Amino acid sequence: MLGLIAEIIPGTYDAVGRKVFRPDLRRKGLRPTHPMGRYLSHPLSVKCETLADVRSFLITCRAVSDKEQFGKDEYWQPPEDFEKSRRGDCEDFSLWTWRELLAMGYDARFVVGRHGRYRVGHAWVTFKKDGKWYLVEPQFRFVGKTFPRLSTLRYEPKFSVAWDGERVSFFSHSPTKVTLSPRVLIPVIPEWIWGWSRFLLWAAPRIPRALWRSVVRKTRRNPTRAGSSQSM
Repeated sequence: MLGLIAEIIPGTYDAVGRKVFRPDLRRKGLRPTHPMGRYLSHPLSVKCETLADVRSFLITCRAVSDKEQFGKDEYWQPPEDFEKSRRGDCEDFSLWTWRELLAMGYDARFVVGRHGRYRVGHAWVTFKKDGKWYLVEPQFRFVGKTFPRLSTLRYEPKFSVAWDGERVSFFSHSPTKVTLSPRVLIPVIPEWIWGWSRFLLWAAPRIPRALWRSVVRKTRRNPTRAGSSQSM
């Protein structure tokens, strides 16, 4: 199984949602730059045959803000552009991943909602297989083979988009009150501790190098500012 995937704990996430005719996208928080069909209509040059192939490509991509890349607060790249630039934010990563999962025959959805302690806006992908729902987080492409199931509790879907090969369908999702019984909770706590401890051990020696590269990139983008700061 792929490092960006975790099985959703039943009862903790409204995976199915309620089908809606077409939400008022911008008023409700779904803000595609183009009509959703545009993100499905153009062919991709990268062909993934397995979930591992998806992860291998995403590892070569870099997360950057829309402001840095396009000079805009919000811009959703079409997947065929993302795979050329290999740069983007959560929507760009997720739209491309969604396309690849659809091409491989998965019953997959592109999802927007809120994530984390502060419930910031975010995008990810879900798919259903053998009666179970899985959450795909492209930003966890560097985590091990899977990420802990308990971490899916930090995701709150608002809208999702599905594609049956002919038409786009929209779904609205409701918040889920999470109450885990000891029978469910006890097995997933060691998994969470082990999974993130292992990732931190992998990431710790790489963090200084990543920070240094970030400083170098910013300096190259703003050489005048960097020079004036040194002369002061």
